[in-house]
Amino acid sequence: MALQTKASRHILPVNTAEPYLMHIDLNSCFTTIEQQANHLIRHKPVAVAAYTSGNGMVLAASYEAKALGIKLGVNVRQAKEICPEIIILMPDPPKYRAAYTRFKEVLLEYTSNVVPKSIDEFVIDFRGSPALRAGKTMEEIGHEIKQRLREHIGDYISVNVGIGPNRCLAKLAAGLHKPDGLDIINSTNLEATLASCELMDLPGINRRFKARLFAAGITNPLEMYQADPNYLKSFVFFSKLGYYWHSRLRGWEVDDVEWGRKTIGHQYALQDKTFDRGELCRILMKLSEKTGRRLRNNNYIAHGIHLSLHFTNNQYWQHGRKLDRALYATQDIYGAAAEMLLGIGQFPDNVSHMSVHVFNLQDKSPEQLGLFDDFQLHQRRLAEAADQVNDRYGEFTAVPAIMADMQKVVLDRIAFGSLRDMDDRLH
Repeated sequence: MALQTKASRHILPVNTAEPYLMHIDLNSCFTTIEQQANHLIRHKPVAVAAYTSGNGMVLAASYEAKALGIKLGVNVRQAKEICPEIIILMPDPPKYRAAYTRFKEVLLEYTSNVVPKSIDEFVIDFRGSPALRAGKTMEEIGHEIKQRLREHIGDYISVNVGIGPNRCLAKLAAGLHKPDGLDIINSTNLEATLASCELMDLPGINRRFKARLFAAGITNPLEMYQADPNYLKSFVFFSKLGYYWHSRLRGWEVDDVEWGRKTIGHQYALQDKTFDRGELCRILMKLSEKTGRRLRNNNYIAHGIHLSLHFTNNQYWQHGRKLDRALYATQDIYGAAAEMLLGIGQFPDNVSHMSVHVFNLQDKSPEQLGLFDDFQLHQRRLAEAADQVNDRYGEFTAVPAIMADMQKVVLDRIAFGSLRDMDDRLH
C-alpha cells in the first residue's frame, strides 16, 4: 500500500454523476477493414505493413495474427518466421478514410459532440443527446451503435465501447473485454474495476511511469487511486501530473483540452536506402509538398524549419532553424530544407528515414506583405492554385517538375495519432 501523507484532506471525492462519456475504437482497424473488404482473408492471420519486403514494419495485425504473437513493430521477416502463412498487405489509405467517414457519420446521428482521437478512436459526449432524451440508457445506445456500424460499414466490423464519467475511465472501459466489448465504469464499480487491472492498462501509463509507481510502493491502479494526491505529485510524477492522475481515477475530467498546434510536417521511411543527394532532394520535395499542403490547409505560415535524417547504421542528423522570412509555398519549404540537406558533410551511411517539419506557426490571414514582395505573393498564389487542382483531381496532379514519376515514392499514409488534416481532406 502506498505511503499516505498528512494532506489526505486533499483527496477528492469520487464523481458520482451518471457516466455520459463514450470511447469507441475499431478493433485492429486496418486489418479489420481489409478483412471486411475481402471475404477470403477473414478469420486468417493478416498484417498491414509499411512495405511487403522483409524489413517492412507491421503497422497493424489482425486478432488472429496477434494471437500468434505478431504485433505492431515487428518486421515482415519476423512475422513470417512466426507464421509462414500470414497474409501481408500494403496500406490502402483511401479504403481506411472511407471507413473513417462512415464511422463518424454513424456517431454524428446521436450527437454533434464527437471528437476523433485517431483513425480508429472516437470520444463522444452524450450530454444533451436526443438519444438520451428518448429514454435510452447509455448501454442501450452502445449496443445500438455497434449494430449501426455493422450496417453502415460491414458485417465483419466490431468495435470496443467504453462508457465512463471522464475520458480516461471511458477508454479504460473500452479495453476491458476486447474484441467487441462493451463496459461501463461508474462510481459503484470503480474500485472493483481498478482492482482487476494492471498499471499499464491505464491509458497513458507506460513502462517508465510504471517503474516510478513501483518505486513509490504503488503496484496496481487501486493503490494509485487510494494514494494521496500530494504523494503522487511529490514522490511519483514530480509535477502536477500527480494531481491530474488523482482526479482522473476518481472520475473527474482533466483531459478535455485542445492544445494549439506547434508543428506541421511529414516523415518517410525509404524503401530503397540511399546516399544519393539528387534522389534525396526528390524525396525532400515531395515531403515539402505534403507539409506545404497541410500548412496551407490549416491557413498557417511558418517561420522555422526542421530537417532530420536517420541512417542505416543507427546514427542520425537533425537541425532546426528559425527564419526571418515566412514559409508558405512548397518551394519556400523545399528551398529552406534543401539548403540544410546540401550543407551536410559526408553521410555516415545510407539514409533510411527523412522528416521535414515547420514550426513557429502563425495564422496567415492577418499577415501583411511588403510593397516589394510581388514574387512571394506570386509564389503563394501559385501554391494555392496547385492545391485547388489537387483537391479537385487528386493528390499530386499538379506538382513541381522535380517530382515527376514519383507516384511510388513517399506513398500515401495515414497516421494513427493525428486527424487534424483528415477531416479537412474529407469535406
